Amino acid sequence: MDTSHQLSYEPATPAAEKPKPWLIAAWPGMGNVAIIAATYLIQQLGMVEGAELQPGNHFDVLEVEVKNGIVAPPHLPVGAFLRWKNPGPGRDLVVFVSPAQPAAGNYSYANELLDAARRFGVERVVTFASLASGLHPAENPKVSGVATDAKTLSQLRLAEVEPLSDGQIGGLNGLLLGVAAARGIEGMCLLAEIPFFAMRVPNPKAARAALSVFSVLAGIDVSLEALDKHAAVVDRALIEAMEQMKQENEDEGDQPAEATEHIEPAPEVETVDPSHDSGSPGALSPNDSARIEELFALARRDPTEATRLKRELDRLGVFKQFEGRFLDLFRRAG
Repeated sequence: MDTSHQLSYEPATPAAEKPKPWLIAAWPGMGNVAIIAATYLIQQLGMVEGAELQPGNHFDVLEVEVKNGIVAPPHLPVGAFLRWKNPGPGRDLVVFVSPAQPAAGNYSYANELLDAARRFGVERVVTFASLASGLHPAENPKVSGVATDAKTLSQLRLAEVEPLSDGQIGGLNGLLLGVAAARGIEGMCLLAEIPFFAMRVPNPKAARAALSVFSVLAGIDVSLEALDKHAAVVDRALIEAMEQMKQENEDEGDQPAEATEHIEPAPEVETVDPSHDSGSPGALSPNDSARIEELFALARRDPTEATRLKRELDRLGVFKQFEGRFLDLFRRAG
């Protein structure tokens, strides 16, 4: 048999294995950065709901709604998993969002979440958080990162994300990574800066910064144009608020010293060396030193008091002297 014209067949080359999905998990926090980033991904990618995580014994109800005199039945927060199947060869995504952080049994709640995520075949957990700083609203937020393992940390560095050297990440946006690390699951958190004075204001610019880094690391192209538009609106409002606070601070500075609120000196307060020239920059009277220490104590208990502290430091012209301690108030991310 003449075989000179027979076709030769090469063995079929197996298709490249599709990378495993990543899980993005989000709860409310400072600046609502995690929720904004997660819900934006859901909307832009047209994700569909895949499963729910029941509240179990992790939540409690502190109030009920009343409409037209009728008390509505209470509803416990239910977390939702949403899925996106990548139409190309890239990885799929799973997003988990919850309207509230659990009030009890946080560690077991995180384990339950990871058990459910494992059923989706995820190989990495990603969370977003905010890091309050002296950032001006007109500036672009810096994104820092943490990881559960050396491999993921090196990927953050390759993406020019500076690792967070030390500090704490509050709530489930941080705890979930700790539980993932204990279970040997890869994980990372992207922390975007927000202005300290606007920690309770939703910050789309910070969410946009975190998503920009995430899209590079995940290899997924997501348009961020809509977030840019929202960020521009919020930035204008925050800048106006800063200008108003600055004006109020200047107005207070014009008032006689007797008109300012008096706080009794606290015990063991560090005061200025009497030999120091009281008229030189940075010199403080014992009463002013006591007032500042009292405001620092208030700000440690309630971060919203930081604005009041900042105004007093500016009024006395000593913010630079206390800047390090002031920023230390916000080393805890959320």
